[in-house]
Formats: sequence, C-alpha cells, structure tokens
Amino acid sequence: MELRATLTEVKIRSAENGKESRTIEGYALKFNKRSQPLMGGYFVETLDSHCLDGTDMSNVVATFNHDESKLLGRSGVNLTLDKDDVGLRFKIDLPNTTLANDVLEEVRMGILSQCSFAFTLPDDDADVWTRSNEEGVEYKRTILSIDKLYDVSVVTTPAYQDTNVSVGARSKQAVEKLKGESLKKVRELKRQEALRKLNIEFLK
Repeated sequence: MELRATLTEVKIRSAENGKESRTIEGYALKFNKRSQPLMGGYFVETLDSHCLDGTDMSNVVATFNHDESKLLGRSGVNLTLDKDDVGLRFKIDLPNTTLANDVLEEVRMGILSQCSFAFTLPDDDADVWTRSNEEGVEYKRTILSIDKLYDVSVVTTPAYQDTNVSVGARSKQAVEKLKGESLKKVRELKRQEALRKLNIEFLK
C-alpha cells in the first residue's frame, strides 16, 4: 500500500438553512499535479487523469492520520466520493463523536487543513517511468492506474514531504531496478572508454 499527501485544502462546507455545517470536503487527490521529489529526490510523480477509471472504491473509509481506529466515515454511509476533471473530491458528514467534533473544530480554525489517501496499484501497466529533464531529479513517474482506494484521511503533517509519504515496496523495487540499470550503463561506458584507450595505445 502507498500513501500520498496532497496540497489540497480541507474546508467546512457552507452552511445551509442557517444551520451550522458538520460537513468537511476537499480533494483527496488531483490529476496531473506534480509531487515534490520522492525517495531522496530520485523521482517525482503525477497521477494520470484516467488513473481512477477502473479503481475499486467500494469500501473506502475516512480516517484521521490514516489510523483506522480513528474513523470519521465510510463510503455509502457518510462519505461521498466524486471524480471530476480536477481529481477525486470527497465529502464527509461528520458523526457526533468526540474525534469528529475535534476534527471539525480544528478544520474550522485552520489547524487541520490537508488530506492524504492510501492506495494500491495493479500488477501490470500501472505506471510509466521516464527520464526527467529536471535538475536534481532522475526520473518522472506517471501513475496510469490505481487498483484500489483504501482511505482518505485528514492529516496533520505537511503535504508531499518524504517524512509522511510512503512510496511502498513496489515503487522502491522499481527505483532500485532503475538505479541498477543506470549503474550497468555507467560500467559499460567505462569499459568502452578503457577499450578505446587500449586501442589507441596499441595503434601507437
């Protein structure tokens, strides 16, 4: 499973009929939005606009800091998920619990303002890795398909920092493979250069 924080803001929905709103909403994810460099600056990633086309969102929970013991909602009950051209928008009608009341107040004050989502990728054709032209970044990863969305979460940590982004075992393996391929290329270039020098010396 992988976790991503987003730069989107969590807000309280406008009150209706003069009643105080207990609904918070925002975007769990946005398409085509570049992340900050991940895994020590090795790659950045974006979410393709079609990455949710086949995603299982049948049993998604809303949590606080991805802690399933701190439940705020569930899809089909009080959590609504809507995909649009921007990304995946969520709406949580908060229950009357101590946790939910605390979250509501902290969102109202701006103490809590960001969100995150947890997901997995399918086994095949999930992402594409390409060389990056950006200084200090080796690769760009584009996620083409998300297999399952597990939760959307109101979080306390800043968005897209290495300390709060879990890239998952699959992504780490991909990075290690790319690093290994790069190392092989460097070794091959060095070998070719050494042979070229030997050939020059031989011709002399």
